Amino acid sequence: MKKDLPLNLVEDIAIAVVLESESPTAKVWNVYLVNEKDIPLKNVLVSSKGYGEKDGRKVVTTTLRHFIGDVAGSSAQKIEAIDVQVFGLTNEYWLSYYIDGTIYDKKYIFLPDSIVDENLIKIPIVNKAGVMIGGTNA
Repeated sequence: MKKDLPLNLVEDIAIAVVLESESPTAKVWNVYLVNEKDIPLKNVLVSSKGYGEKDGRKVVTTTLRHFIGDVAGSSAQKIEAIDVQVFGLTNEYWLSYYIDGTIYDKKYIFLPDSIVDENLIKIPIVNKAGVMIGGTNA
């Protein structure tokens, strides 16, 4: 039964949308996995998709699956580039990884229009501005 399954809580792991660079005409954004643990994550897999409404019609992006491999402790790994055109959608990232042979997974959801200048913070380890879900401050 479900109550008999272990709780395998995901802690000190974040997904961040990071502003990599900006010019007067464009901003470059990337999505990162931020491992604030001192131990590595093994066989990391992240799936991403966007969905919602744009210009009065339903929109669903393609689901992308990224096999990241191993992510060292206290490090960050780029997952994908993200286009500002999808910031008005719900952007969902489903993370799975192993620690000591135990699987962990968690869904991270950036709500529509949550990736805005007012929500920017300094992302730990990456040391750039961005919007983050999870981590030690969650």
